[in-house]
Amino acid sequence: MTPIRTIALWNKAVMTANRHNGEQVFCIIRRRYVSLTPEERVRQDLIAFLINQMHYPQTLISVEAQIKVGKLNKRYDAVVYTPDWQPWLLIECKQPEVELSPSTISQILSYNLTIQAPYLLITNGLKHFCISTSDNRQLPSLPPYPTL
Repeated sequence: MTPIRTIALWNKAVMTANRHNGEQVFCIIRRRYVSLTPEERVRQDLIAFLINQMHYPQTLISVEAQIKVGKLNKRYDAVVYTPDWQPWLLIECKQPEVELSPSTISQILSYNLTIQAPYLLITNGLKHFCISTSDNRQLPSLPPYPTL
């Protein structure tokens, strides 16, 4: 039997397990266990916060999908969609030890050339920056989820 323990993430209990691939966490978006890397912990913290505190619909969040950026294949960390499936918030997660720098901003901006989301969120779990792409300004907090 695999030992399972609970970690408190943004006041949400997330099940983790020590499996043959090392410590893993159950991702409610992907509906499977994934390796619990420092970046994945930040992503799972954020997903729990978006769903439980901000009331973003779980069914309109996509995690780690492939996109084309120029001629390169890349993977975004997460995208939140509107009820009519338009990209609304593009998210880039870094592990806590990674400083949020101009290169992090350049990365999410290049991804957004393809995604075209009106909001961008960059986080390392300790610091968070939310940007409105319509006027290129930093927001004081995450925007409320849109309704049609």
